[in-house]
Amino acid sequence: MTSETAKTPRGRPPKAASKTPSPAGIQLETKLQPTQARAQDTYEIVLATAGEMLRDMGFEQLTTNAICQRAGLTPPALYRYFPNKYAILKELGDRLMSAQDRIVLDWIDGGGLLGETVEARLAQAIAIQRKVIEITHAFPGGAAIGRALRAVPILQRLRFESRDMVADRFYQAIRPHYPNTAEQRLRVAMRMMVELSYAATEMVVEEPDRDADILNHEVCLMFALYLDSFD
Repeated sequence: MTSETAKTPRGRPPKAASKTPSPAGIQLETKLQPTQARAQDTYEIVLATAGEMLRDMGFEQLTTNAICQRAGLTPPALYRYFPNKYAILKELGDRLMSAQDRIVLDWIDGGGLLGETVEARLAQAIAIQRKVIEITHAFPGGAAIGRALRAVPILQRLRFESRDMVADRFYQAIRPHYPNTAEQRLRVAMRMMVELSYAATEMVVEEPDRDADILNHEVCLMFALYLDSFD
C-alpha cells in the first residue's frame, strides 16, 4: 500500500456498526476498527487487495470471496471488519477523497485561490490540479474507485458530500474578496469549479491517452478567467 493510503491509526477504539442503513438497505459501515497490529495488517491487506482488484476487474466482478482468495485470507477474517464489498468500497472511497480533499484544503488555506493576475491564478490552479492527479494515480485502484463511486447509486452521496464540503471552503476563502457578488451566485460558481476540477482529474487518470498538460491548462484557465467576472 502506498503512503497516500491514509491508514487508520493503531489503537483507535472499535467503531460500532451504523444503525442507519443505506437507502438500499445495504450496510455501508465497517463493523469495527482493528486495535492490534496483526488485526490492522489484515484490515489494510483487505483494502489494498480490493483496490488492486477493482483496477483489474471492476466493481461488478469483485466479490468478497475473490478478495479473500487473492489476499490469502479466510472469509471470517474479512467479515470481522467488512459486512460486504460495498463497505470495502466506501472505506476506499473515503480514504481516496480524504487524501484528495486534504491537499486541496491546504492549498486553499495557503491562498491558492487568490492571485492578482490571471497568470498567477492559472499557475496556482495548475499546481494543485497536478498534485490531486498524482495522489489519485498513487492510490491503489484510484481510477477504479472513482468509477465505482460514480456508478454505484448508494455510494454516490459520498462524492456529493466531499464536493460540497470543498466548495464551501472555496466560498469561505473567496467571499471577502468579492463582497458585491450575490452569495447564491458565488456558491454555485464555487461548486461548479470544484466539480469541473475533479472531472478533469478523472479524465486524466481514466483516459491516459489524453494530453494531461493541455487538459489541466484548459480547465485551470477557465477558473482563472472566471474569477474576473465577479466583483
